[in-house]
This record gives sequence, structure tokens and C-alpha cells, in this order.
Amino acid sequence: MTRLTFAKDLPSAIKASDTAFIVAPKAFFAKKDQPKLFAPKVKTLMANLAAEAKPGDQGVVVSSLTSAAPKKLILGVLPDRVSRYNCAARPDPIQKVIQSGLNGRDKKIALVVVLDHEAHLIPALNAVGRAFPIFTRRSETQPNPKLQIVVLGPKGEALKISNHVKELIHTSREVAALVDTPPSELDPEAFAARARDLVGDLEGVHVEEIVGEQLKERGLDGIWSVGKAATKAPRMLVATYTPAHSSGKHVALVGKGVTFDTGGLHLKARGMMETMKSDMGGAAAVAGAFRVLVEAKCPHQLSLVMCLAENAIGPTSYKPDDILTLHSGRTVEINNTDAEGRLLLADGVSWAARVLKADTIIDAATLTGAQLIATGMMHAAVISNDEALEILMVAAGQASGDLVHPLPFAPELYKAEFKSPVADMRNSVKNRNNAQTSCAAQFIYNHLEDAGVKWAHVDLAGPSFRNDRGTGYGVALLVEAVGRI
Repeated sequence: MTRLTFAKDLPSAIKASDTAFIVAPKAFFAKKDQPKLFAPKVKTLMANLAAEAKPGDQGVVVSSLTSAAPKKLILGVLPDRVSRYNCAARPDPIQKVIQSGLNGRDKKIALVVVLDHEAHLIPALNAVGRAFPIFTRRSETQPNPKLQIVVLGPKGEALKISNHVKELIHTSREVAALVDTPPSELDPEAFAARARDLVGDLEGVHVEEIVGEQLKERGLDGIWSVGKAATKAPRMLVATYTPAHSSGKHVALVGKGVTFDTGGLHLKARGMMETMKSDMGGAAAVAGAFRVLVEAKCPHQLSLVMCLAENAIGPTSYKPDDILTLHSGRTVEINNTDAEGRLLLADGVSWAARVLKADTIIDAATLTGAQLIATGMMHAAVISNDEALEILMVAAGQASGDLVHPLPFAPELYKAEFKSPVADMRNSVKNRNNAQTSCAAQFIYNHLEDAGVKWAHVDLAGPSFRNDRGTGYGVALLVEAVGRI
């Protein structure tokens, strides 16, 4: 595992390294007043390399030996501009040039990231962290370079990296590693234990688990039914934090944590079940965000609700045509056992509103494959019953680099998709061509509509698991969003 170490200043990082890797927009390399990074000979080489580079939309890597110090120079040349729907810090190109620029043979590296604005610090460093994933089970020895990171501001000054930023980047990497962990190692019981490791020792935090048949006894029939056929019992982990001086606001973060999704009796086909270890990305993200927020002494009362189950197959599996009574009191006829995540979240958000008395609820989930079609691999979808909260979430995505794009919230257009002749609703839509991601969110809201809370749903199926790796997506987004509430 590559450790991310932050050098105290630029000269010490360069001095301790054989390779200098400069990541910056192309315009930076043409500046006459750029900081004195190197001796004139190396500076000239850098300018010449960058002048010939064509970064396109995703950046490009160029490199050369120097016959001086440092011995090797690598440039990650970024595009100068991005579209208005992107993050101005260019996190995706940063991650890509770093991953393509390092070949495993560079041992001592000074990584210098140049920013247009100090506000770009978190998305840029999150991109650096994503370039070095933690989880591996490879048997051969992996290259483990000594990495010294320096971030330069727009005037060439080295920026101080606060403990809060370091904690956020570290936690995002840990969340990505959770998503990468095989389901045989991360069943609901093990996931709850890992969550306790993340948040249980924080000052002012109380943790409770509701396990197995206790779920049904306490009205959480959605979580219980989805997970009851697995070898490890389903559960709901609830953590609460009360600050010393509260703002008077109470925010709950609710996450879908399906540790593996077979599809249940509506079994997924081959090619669709692989990667379903990642179906707990929402719960991992909210746990990570909760930790970072508490460490930063968030002024709001915070609640964490993790809905944990494995959607397995067995004699006790929940079945098509079953009717469940969820925590909201609403009844649900099952017409798709592979639409299980919404059953967990419906219980989770209802608990957050009715038992914990949160006034703002944000849930996060790898809920629909349709999210990838609607908003892609880089933007999560956000659906909210409150316009101001929706705008806040989009702005938080732009600022954090964890991008989101809004989809329609229109109960009058979508509730009819769930009509059932024998229950209050079914759990899956009648018409799969009618805004599936908005409809899935609508199902969750059906269990909140009379609770009087502000609610936002983040479907992060695409951005939380890209190129067969967890990304830690959602931690930075939720930390930024809660900070703006």
C-alpha cells in the first residue's frame, strides 16, 4: 500500500526524491513567473516538454531523464478548462495522469500538484488518493514507492494540508477498500464490525445494532426480509452524535449496505451478478462521512443509519407475491426480489425520521443500474423533495469533486408505477422505461411523505465503483453537503 505523505515544503520533497512528477494545467508550464522548482537546465526541459504536450480532455503524461537533480522528470499536463458540469479542480484527469505516469520503477517520488485555486485542494487530493487504492490480494510483491506530496497554490506557494483534509482523504481510501473487499470477507456482521472500528471510538458517539429477528420485532421488516436467508443475520447499525454546542439541526445519513446481491429468487444473470460486492457502497460512504464530520466537530446533531443485509437465496428467502409491512406502516407487495435496496432504505429513512427525529435526511445507495444511463459514471443522481437542498447537493458536488446531477422529483408522475391490487404499493415499477432512477427514489419517499422532513437521495451506482475498483465516492460529497446545511 502506498502511503500518502505530505512534505513540509517543496525543496525538501525534491531533495528527497529521484523523480519529480509535476501535475498542473498546461498554462502553468508556460508561465514566466512560476516558482523556482528546479535548476535552469531542468526548468528549460520542463517547459519544452510541456510545450509539445497535447492534454486533450483527460490530460497527458510526458517524461524525460534530466542528467541532473532530480534524475527523472514526469509531467502530468492537464487541460486548461473543463465544462460547467465538471469540477474545476479536474479530479478525473489528475487521477488518470498519475496512474498512467507511474510505472512501478520509480522509488522516490516528489508529487507536485499545482492548483488554480486553493478551494480545489480537497477534490485534487481525493483524486491523488484514488490513484493509489489500498485493497489488494495479489500474491506478488507490489511496488511501494516513497511518495512525498506537495500542493502549490495559484501563486506558487506550498499549501498547508490540515488534519481535516488528511482525515477526509484517508477515510475516502478506507471506504474504497471496503467496497473492494470480497463478500466472503465482508458479510453484514463483518461490515458492522468494520463500521464500529470507523466510528465507535469517536467522542460523543453512541452505537447500537438491531440484529436478526429484532428487526422484525421493531418494525424493520424490509431489512429483515431481504437478509433473512443469508448465513449472517441482517442488521441495522445506528450511530448518534451530539455536539457540545448544537446548531439545533439534526442530519441523518442513511446508507444501503447490501454486502452481496444475488438478486434473490429473481436471480441475476451471469455478467450481472459479478461486482455485486460493491452494492454496499452507499453504507460505506455514509459511515466514512459520519467519521470525518464527527472528527471535525460538526455543529449539527448527526445520526448514521446503516442498513446491512446479504440478498441471498435459501429456504427462507423472501418471495415474489410476499407482502411486507415496513417501518412506515405501509404495506409492500413484492414483485421483484432484485429491487431489494429500496426496501432497506425505506426502513432506514423511516427510522431516521420517526425514531431519531432527524429534520434532514440524506440517503446514499448503489440503487439502480439506470443511474449509469441517466447521469453516467462520474455524476451520481440526486433526487430531493426540497429545491434548496437539491441545489445545495449539486454545489457540494462541484466543490468536493464528487459530482451529482439532479433528476426529477415528481410524485404525481411516478407513484402510479407502484400500484398494487392487494397492498399499498409494489416494490418495483410497472413500466421500466419511465424514469427508473427517479421512480426508485419515489419508492423511498413513499415511506417519508408524511414525516415532514427535508430529504435527498443520492444514487451513486456508477461513480462509487469504476474500472472494477471502489472509489470512495460520497465521503467528500456528504461532508461538504452537511457542512453547508
